[in-house]
Amino acid sequence: MTDVRTAEADPPWEGLQGAERYAACMHAARAGSLIARSTLVKDLTPLVWHVARGNGLDRTAAEDVVQTVWLALFSHLHSLAEPKALAGWLITTTRREAQRVRTKGTNDLPLTDEMAEQLTSTQPQPEDEALRADRDTRLWRAFSELPEKCQELLRLTVLAGRSEYRLVAEAMQMKRGSIGPTRGRCLNTLRELLDTEGGGG
Repeated sequence: MTDVRTAEADPPWEGLQGAERYAACMHAARAGSLIARSTLVKDLTPLVWHVARGNGLDRTAAEDVVQTVWLALFSHLHSLAEPKALAGWLITTTRREAQRVRTKGTNDLPLTDEMAEQLTSTQPQPEDEALRADRDTRLWRAFSELPEKCQELLRLTVLAGRSEYRLVAEAMQMKRGSIGPTRGRCLNTLRELLDTEGGGG
């Protein structure tokens, strides 16, 4: 068993990245290290948050889902058979919890025109903000037409970056070498969808 005091003073995950880092944190967390738990939360909450929001939840509902997912993990720390599969477990659990919340229908509150008018713009030129908003609307409309696998892959690669393609590959159960080419095809499809409705560029 890992010595908790040693783990606190000289974290075994220091210098590690991706799945290796998370696995080391998991082992230390199972041994009682609160710092290991905090490290996991700090490192992976952006991933959990992104999946929750990507599944159509508003900010408040997403915050609840993020909290629920972390509570679920820490309540079953010793149940996860393979610590290196943590990212995949978090993604799957978050997606399921988000879908459960959406099914209830109480937290799925779309942004109305009236609400949008009350938002304070930080852009110096209102017309620029209007153009950007129109572009974003077209982009997300096209994005929603992509296959679910493409949507998930683009979300995760934007969040994780190229240096974490291995993590993305593990989370999506794909070969690491196929992440880049598949991402490229998804982006090309997205561009075609944008061009179709005149929103390219």
